[in-house]
Amino acid sequence: MIERARLQVEVLKAIRVPVPPSFVRKLLQRAAQIPEVEARLPPGSATIAVRLTSDGELRRLNREFAGHDSVTDVLSFAGSDEHLGDLAISWPMVVRQASEFGEAEQAELGLLCVHGLLHLLGWDHESAVQRKEMTRITIAALELSGLRVAPRRL
Repeated sequence: MIERARLQVEVLKAIRVPVPPSFVRKLLQRAAQIPEVEARLPPGSATIAVRLTSDGELRRLNREFAGHDSVTDVLSFAGSDEHLGDLAISWPMVVRQASEFGEAEQAELGLLCVHGLLHLLGWDHESAVQRKEMTRITIAALELSGLRVAPRRL
């Protein structure tokens, strides 16, 4: 009997991105296996949608939903019940940030995916204690996929 992943991930590429959807899917499914993350998933199977898109779309979404007229790297939109929600990620921002921090684009994309997932599950980074916890879980999740971000990135 083949066990289904507890987290079903739909990946939508609104622009050309040189990363296969399976990379994002497997990364988030592995992250969902971390005990603290798994404990916050709804019973049974959960879903998440990830949209890889442009700076322009992220700016529009950030303006419409957060009231900030600026480009950002990732936005999280909460769902309900078994649908955790949606993530929108700017691929051009992934490329710029990977270059800025001297890391692989896949590591930066992985970081933003995990960061968004943690927000959808209720984590935040308003305080130093919260930031430390999110960082610890993010690093553990990335390691499950063989990824590391630059030391000064987190």
